Amino acid sequence: METTHLISIQQFCTHYNVPKTFINALHEYDLVEITISENENYLQTNQLNDVEKMMRLHYDLDINLEGIDAIYNLLKQVENLQSEITTLKNKLNFYKEQ
Repeated sequence: METTHLISIQQFCTHYNVPKTFINALHEYDLVEITISENENYLQTNQLNDVEKMMRLHYDLDINLEGIDAIYNLLKQVENLQSEITTLKNKLNFYKEQ
């Protein structure tokens, strides 16, 4: 399997000094996707920013995993609503110009 867009969870945890159990807990809450290849667990590189944010929420602000789950679900809803607003504004501008 191609691993160019993946980072080993072991390597990630060593670099950031976090336990693997934290990443596994995020996976249990469906906050991150873990890819398994050749008996090694990987994170996708496009998830790294989100994982770093979750680490800060958990370790710096002492927010538990349930809170992180709620926060990220609300943030996804806000992003979806913002995208929908942009789409509707574009449609409205299209009809105004005609």
